Amino acid sequence: MPNSGFRGNPQQLWNALRWSLRGLCAGWRHEASFRLEVLLAAVLVPLGLWLGDGALEKLALVAPVFLVLAAELLNSAIEAVVDLVSPDFNELAGRAKDLGSAATFVLMVLTGGSWVVVLGARAF
Repeated sequence: MPNSGFRGNPQQLWNALRWSLRGLCAGWRHEASFRLEVLLAAVLVPLGLWLGDGALEKLALVAPVFLVLAAELLNSAIEAVVDLVSPDFNELAGRAKDLGSAATFVLMVLTGGSWVVVLGARAF
């Protein structure tokens, strides 16, 4: 049976944590959009936890914010690989970058929609 991942080896867990933290640092260092979204998350997450009435509302306000951050990191990874493989303009490379950006945008819309639905329901 092939190795299917973590089997209790603390070194593997430690390496996975290190690589993840390295990715977060790279996102912060190289991606202005990620820095902006982290700063927005620093405001929206505590605000969502404070404004949410009950666990489900808190989740509906906070989870999409983290999804945006994850999508931005994936989009940045796509862009880095595309730039490495295709430094010259290529229609497919451009499409890949645009699709990654669109995924982040869709999750931003979800975030805004969640906030409108949860907080708007109280206003009416």
